[in-house]
Amino acid sequence: MYTLPRFTGLCLVALLTLFSTGLSAQGGEVRASPTASTSQTLGADTEITFDYSRPAVKGRTVWGDMVPYGMAEGNQYSDNKPYPWRAGANENTTVTFSEDVMVEGEPLAAGTYSIHMIPAESGAWTVIFNKAANGWGSYKYDEAQDALRVEVSPEEAPMQEWLTFGFDDNTATSTKAYLHWEKLKVPFAISVAE
Repeated sequence: MYTLPRFTGLCLVALLTLFSTGLSAQGGEVRASPTASTSQTLGADTEITFDYSRPAVKGRTVWGDMVPYGMAEGNQYSDNKPYPWRAGANENTTVTFSEDVMVEGEPLAAGTYSIHMIPAESGAWTVIFNKAANGWGSYKYDEAQDALRVEVSPEEAPMQEWLTFGFDDNTATSTKAYLHWEKLKVPFAISVAE
């Protein structure tokens, strides 16, 4: 049986130790809802970027159960105040606009916003762009920080296991951004500011 020379074996152990230490220093545990980012450019230089965490369906009932219709009931994290859905998992889902835009025909200044939604069992959903973009979930949501609220109609869509944001119907100056999860897509129109 062949054995490694003592020096080679010690070097191998040292390398493995360094490698495993480096891995744990790079972020630790694997998230159940991994992070993602997607971007789209409109016009000459209007960049739209969504940063979010992607929960999976995992055989669960999403709409009306995991994600309640209307505002969620308050709890100890929200100071017992009702709050909207965070449109993702973990930290706030955010959208950054490099230039002023129009969302569903309404003006929205350049900047980074947290996105929250108020789902409805039937009819229109409310999509909220809030100036407080660095929270964990919607627990500390403050309506006074809303920059814009728009009403949109969700659509039936093919099964999507992992929550995702994306862009459809792109033109040079407009797009239809969307959240797609389970069998539902929530689109909202974005265009360059007029």
